[in-house]
Amino acid sequence: MTHRPTRRTVILATGASALLVGCDGSGDGGGGSSEDASPKASSGEEISATGDIPVGGGTVFKERKLVVTQPKEGDFRAFSAICTHQGCTVNKVADGTIDCPCHGSRFSVEDGAVTAGPAPAPLPAEKIVVDGKAIRLA
Repeated sequence: MTHRPTRRTVILATGASALLVGCDGSGDGGGGSSEDASPKASSGEEISATGDIPVGGGTVFKERKLVVTQPKEGDFRAFSAICTHQGCTVNKVADGTIDCPCHGSRFSVEDGAVTAGPAPAPLPAEKIVVDGKAIRLA
């Protein structure tokens, strides 16, 4: 003998399902890892001193989800630190590339372009301004 669900059971089950669909535990609503829930830098906020970014390389600001590079002396660029493959945070800048530890994707320090896959797209550029010796988010 099978039991038909009561109206109350159906309403509770539907409500619980809706809550679970909208809650991925990351705090960002997008299915990313919990480390992706850290605050992003605000406009005008100082990110780094220019002297802290190596020429031909860069620095990952994990807590700000940002990578700042200096491909040539005095030429500063910034990119999202979130890999376009599966949302991991890149962890280093070495030998002219921004590297993701999860699956080996690499991106150019010049323009964020993919130099080694599996990432399907470049790292998105972020706007920065150099104010004297300070690098700030635009």
